[in-house]
Amino acid sequence: MKLARFINELEEGSRIAAQQIYANKLRSMLTALGIIIGIIAVTLMGTAIHGIDLGFDQSMGFLGDDVFYVQRQPWFSGRDWMNFRSRPSLKIEYAEQIEKIAATTPDSQIEMALPECFRIVPVKKGDTQLNREQLIGGLPGFLRIHPSVVSEGRFFNESDAMAGSNVCVVGFNIYKALFPNDGGLEQIILVDNKPFRLIGFFIQEGSFLGNGYDDTLIVPLSSFRRQFNRRQDPTITVKVKDKARMVEARDELTGIMRRVRHLSAGKPDDFSINQSQALKDYIDPIKTKIALAGLFITGLALFVGAIGIMNITYVSVKERTGEIGMRKALGARRQTILLQFLLESVSICLLGGIIGLVLTYGICLAAQSKLPSFPIDLSFELVFTGMIVSTITGILSGFAPAWSASRLDPIVALRYE
Repeated sequence: MKLARFINELEEGSRIAAQQIYANKLRSMLTALGIIIGIIAVTLMGTAIHGIDLGFDQSMGFLGDDVFYVQRQPWFSGRDWMNFRSRPSLKIEYAEQIEKIAATTPDSQIEMALPECFRIVPVKKGDTQLNREQLIGGLPGFLRIHPSVVSEGRFFNESDAMAGSNVCVVGFNIYKALFPNDGGLEQIILVDNKPFRLIGFFIQEGSFLGNGYDDTLIVPLSSFRRQFNRRQDPTITVKVKDKARMVEARDELTGIMRRVRHLSAGKPDDFSINQSQALKDYIDPIKTKIALAGLFITGLALFVGAIGIMNITYVSVKERTGEIGMRKALGARRQTILLQFLLESVSICLLGGIIGLVLTYGICLAAQSKLPSFPIDLSFELVFTGMIVSTITGILSGFAPAWSASRLDPIVALRYE
């Protein structure tokens, strides 16, 4: 019986709330403006943070979440880079030495190690020139450490590496820029004004933290050293067998590198072991700042919106004091009056929440078209959160006016003008 009465009161209160919102459309819309801004802020903040997380996870395919990069200095060293610059250079031979030591180490977590060299170069074909593309000198085992797919053609092999052939495999963006009509395989392109034969290109990858290998050329390491810079510091890229044991693998690699560099006990490391976790550590503070800024804007907008709804609900109570007195004189309970005004407050907030979510969706679509590499996903969890926040704001902002309306004396209310 009580449940049936509550359902009837809920239906009646919802009908009255809809009538009041429709009768005061402009006032209701202006009242909901703070809620709209707050919902846009909270959903955009959540979408941005979720996008950063997705982008980071996708980018790990490019950086490798089971790969270490042995280099002279750590990533993001900032002002300390001068302290690392004086460290002794790395040598290409270190990769082979790491593999040999790992092979004799019981339960070693190191699968393979390869040297790689990097350089920024211009690339030209005919009248088309690309000025700043990343060139990598590597070995045939490159794709075992950095999984990628050659769309057409092939990757260079041991024969190419041994002969120091001037062959290259390029990223999708480079290929399409130089050969918009295809037909580029086996063609000669100029890499820093040096002729290289194009033998393959990668599928289009894209990446939030860059473009994967879309803007990269890869050549045999022997060719890289002969044509560009034999004395350049290599990066020793080390693949781990089990990424769940990265900590053990890092300790093992540190010990091997100290042995290779002939460092006695007590001497500090004169090398750095980088991994994708360093990038995550760099991005996490950015996510935190976005979250704090979003929470501040959200809280401010919702606070302003809640105050506005509370004031308008008080005004509505005053305007309808006679109606409240009449309803109470006819037997309406306090709970009924309380529920009626709470429903009006919550309805305005939910209306604002729905409008805010629609606007957020539009903003996300526009952002996706402008930033195709940034993963934007307005998830169901965010939509649900937005509606819950709207509902809670409506309850909190409308409770005090609704309570005051429910406590009105019917006789006093009927005499109110």
